[in-house]
Amino acid sequence: MTVRAQRRSQEPAVGLIKTVAYVLGSVLTFVAVAMVVSALVSALFSEFETALQIGIAAGITAVTGYVTRRFVKRPEAITVKQGFATVGLAWFVFSAFGALPYLLSGSIPGISDAIFETASGFTTTGASILPDPGVLPKGISFWRAMTQWLGGMGVIVLGVAILPLLGTGGMQLARAESPGPTPDRLTPRFQETAKRLWLIYAIITALEMVLLAAGDMTSFQAVIHAFTTMSTGGFGTEASSIAGFSAYTQWVITGFMFLAGVSFALHYRAWAKPVEYARNSEFRLYTLITVVAVVIVAGGLLADQTLGDAVRDAAFNTVSLTTTTGFASADFGAWRPALQIMVVGLMFLGGMAGSTAGGMKTFRIGVLSKAAYADLRRLVHPRAILVTNFGKKRVTEPVIEAVQSYFLFYMFLFMTGTFLLAFIDANLAEGLDLVTATSAVAASIGNIGPGLGEVGPTGNYASLPDLAKWLLSGLMIVGRLEIFPVLVLVTKDLWRR
Repeated sequence: MTVRAQRRSQEPAVGLIKTVAYVLGSVLTFVAVAMVVSALVSALFSEFETALQIGIAAGITAVTGYVTRRFVKRPEAITVKQGFATVGLAWFVFSAFGALPYLLSGSIPGISDAIFETASGFTTTGASILPDPGVLPKGISFWRAMTQWLGGMGVIVLGVAILPLLGTGGMQLARAESPGPTPDRLTPRFQETAKRLWLIYAIITALEMVLLAAGDMTSFQAVIHAFTTMSTGGFGTEASSIAGFSAYTQWVITGFMFLAGVSFALHYRAWAKPVEYARNSEFRLYTLITVVAVVIVAGGLLADQTLGDAVRDAAFNTVSLTTTTGFASADFGAWRPALQIMVVGLMFLGGMAGSTAGGMKTFRIGVLSKAAYADLRRLVHPRAILVTNFGKKRVTEPVIEAVQSYFLFYMFLFMTGTFLLAFIDANLAEGLDLVTATSAVAASIGNIGPGLGEVGPTGNYASLPDLAKWLLSGLMIVGRLEIFPVLVLVTKDLWRR
């Protein structure tokens, strides 16, 4: 190979690395700002030593972001390839820097535990190694909730909304980070779309804060739970999650969890025309699945509870699982086996595309069902020209193939992750049972948080070996980015012309 040919083959990789470095340097600024706010919260509660430690973490993050940006030329545009690579790497970087407040304050001294908690935060998974989050300093508790609120709508999408310098590739970055098949555009320029999505996200969060503060939560608890509800994250301030709060508080959170599972682009359109909800086929399917699941679970709980308690527990925990929020008002790990099987099934669903929920998304569930039915009809009518519709819209073959491919990769990761977790446990002799291993992997990929067994609503992930925590941390990130932005990092096509 000639020198010129070698240089040409290296150009794509060099350009990709520069683009990744510039965007990461820019967006790390927001992580640093969020740390500063958390430090101020600590100072407000007279936790001055913790405030200083969080401030040091903010300084390290800000300096790293500035230096990275300072020595890399701003890209003129961001390609699809660069967008996927940037987002795929960014979330690993966020998890590393986001662990600094835990480590420097000593709230979570082990690096494996700190990375696990941070990855769980930014990915809005809600899995935790903390037996009682109530003992955390207020600033650390605020930072813990802030990671979920930022991760819910997307840190990079926030950067696109605020920083004009990322506007040139905003659509490519959002395409890789936004939950769902494709990001919904409200305006021709995606930077304006990002601003509107974050605005509606902030408004609904503020509304929930007010309603929660009107109940039995303190103002601080209301802020924390509003952050982690709207992000479908599930981090709270109590060891018992939401079980210790009043029925009013539980119903308020149930309602906002349901709203968080709805596309925020749909929320924006419905702001002026509420009829948009009824017109949206994915919203109708999402609502139908939720209502049917609540009715079935409530029926299963009636044998042991009054009608009111059964309906409230069924509604709260079913919506929490369906939207992958991870809050719990009851120990669903102690429910009868038939209901526990349903719990595992709900872990795979998720909310609407464009929401903050994890899982497979209602749109994909609907398309898979319609495509499977069309295949059955094709067996009976082999010469018929069959069209797959979702609502009143035709679903094209490329979209169907993409959904089927996603489902295949999702299930492959679930099975592989379960095998690896069981393998790790078997070699480290920790005695992890199959129910715990299976539900832990499903809860990590689906960004749910609590699973069954040892990692159920009344348990945590602290007893898992460090290697298992690293594995689950990676699965959380893969699940939050919907698999492809991370998997594409290991493909040869990404790094060559």
